[in-house]
Amino acid sequence: MGDVTVTTQRGTTRTTAPATTPAATPRAGRRRAELAAFLRSRRARVTPADVGMPPGLRRRTPGLRREEVAQLSGVGVTWYTWLEQGRPINASAQVLDAVARTLRLDEPEREHLYHLAEVPCPPAHEAPAQTVGPEIQGIIDALVPRPAVVYNSRYDVLATNAAYRDLFFGEESGTEPPDGTRNVLWTLFTAREEECPLCFRDQELPLMVATLRAAYGLHAGEPAWEDFIRRLSAASPYFARLWESGDVRLPGRRVKTFRHREVGEMRMTSQSLTVDGMPECRIVVYTPDDEQAERSLAVLLEKRSALRPTES
Repeated sequence: MGDVTVTTQRGTTRTTAPATTPAATPRAGRRRAELAAFLRSRRARVTPADVGMPPGLRRRTPGLRREEVAQLSGVGVTWYTWLEQGRPINASAQVLDAVARTLRLDEPEREHLYHLAEVPCPPAHEAPAQTVGPEIQGIIDALVPRPAVVYNSRYDVLATNAAYRDLFFGEESGTEPPDGTRNVLWTLFTAREEECPLCFRDQELPLMVATLRAAYGLHAGEPAWEDFIRRLSAASPYFARLWESGDVRLPGRRVKTFRHREVGEMRMTSQSLTVDGMPECRIVVYTPDDEQAERSLAVLLEKRSALRPTES
């Protein structure tokens, strides 16, 4: 973790130098130079008062001194100095997080620090989003007659448009989780097969559980996630078996077949879009995969329009 002062059994001390990395390539050298400049600029904006330190006399350095950053971060002065000088030294996630806290980096700056240091960035552990703003709702409403939904990483349904509600919840299939949250996995795994809006469940549900499992890696041990997995496993032995398989995958484009009580089966292609400021959420848009599905969506839109109250 940098230069370390070690006290021996005889009471003497010695200092170890920071561990260095092999000789740099030009690209790595440029990355370290950028890291050095970034750290200096972030250090310059944090004042002693910001971290509860007296300003002191004859302070020529704007912001904190290097030794103050090292002290507050719990790292060696030599190690931090070398890091800020762009020298090829090793850095752990634990140490980078300590430096990020001292320099009061926000989440984008923290990620930037990790990228420049070439260290995988652990996620900031936050509860999955449960709401979306009116601008996101407006976007998915504008996609009608294309069904669209916003999920978080646990498949909680955060927002839908009318076309999605026709497609997916038209049968009001399954049950709701005990906490009242609308969750698409809960709906699919607790619905009777004849009521489930998704055809070919044995093909689709394993893929969805594998996607959930990949997201779970960021939230293992969090009470809300553990409680959800436990309750759904108890409600659906099929989910429990799939969960125990340990398979993982990332969300991706899929062609799915839905059944609707009025228009029959519809083949739809799903596309996932990211949401700015909500890194674990995605907008999923379903587009018709053939002319029959296109006609079926048009029929549902016409029926919905006919039921809409006449404006006075």
